[in-house]
Amino acid sequence: MNYQTFQPNSDLESLISCYWTLEVPATPDPQRQRIIPDGTIEMAFILGDDIKRYTSDDEYIIQPRAMVLGQTMDPFYIEPTGYVNTFAIRFYPYGFANFVTMPLKDLANKETPIELLFGEKTSNKLEQKIIKATNSSERIEIIENFLLDKLNEKSTIDSIVKTTINALLATNGSTSISAILKDDLSKRRQLERNFKKQIGVSPKQLGKVIRLQTALKMLLNKETENLTDIAYESEYFDQAHFIKDFKEFTGVNPKEFLGNENMALSTLFYK
Repeated sequence: MNYQTFQPNSDLESLISCYWTLEVPATPDPQRQRIIPDGTIEMAFILGDDIKRYTSDDEYIIQPRAMVLGQTMDPFYIEPTGYVNTFAIRFYPYGFANFVTMPLKDLANKETPIELLFGEKTSNKLEQKIIKATNSSERIEIIENFLLDKLNEKSTIDSIVKTTINALLATNGSTSISAILKDDLSKRRQLERNFKKQIGVSPKQLGKVIRLQTALKMLLNKETENLTDIAYESEYFDQAHFIKDFKEFTGVNPKEFLGNENMALSTLFYK
């Protein structure tokens, strides 16, 4: 696997986590890869062969070749049909809402073709530019010009939602909504409604994903192999709480995750 990340320019760095590319040679016996929720929204362009996403053990769909993958709350499997060549944009949780009018809850747990978000003519033009570009630098320039134009069409994200996201990220997902809003609990219903509309999931769900990210990185970077220590450092109530959340989002327990060949791609992304 050849996985690379690139940083956005300063005008977009508050909304975009990174750009990434992935190239994997075709193999006669491709392995399914389990993709784990990470709290982000991604726009991806499939430049190589088609990629399957399994909807059950035996059934699958072919992913759109230019798509947005919304917030996911359950792990899922993908499998290449040949050569993998993908260019993608990874948005911060609040970032993508700046570029579309559709509520992000309508994008959750599925792939949405970009033509449904930006219109057929605009999307086809963008996709052809990405396909014809000869390298990652050109693709980044193309997508940044597109996104900056879109950004100028819309107002910035709701300040309450952004404040909540920043607090969740700063505390690795462990802070409570009551603590974020302090004494102004009258805003809670407004926050829950706007948050789900703009982010695609509830504040509590996103907090759980962010906290799991912290624990996963500790596990993969071998900062400690003691699950109790990982649970404590990630601010879980106890080890049992950590294992429960881990299994909910990955489908396996922490010990099974390490060294699992179906987790190779997720492991690469998290490292």
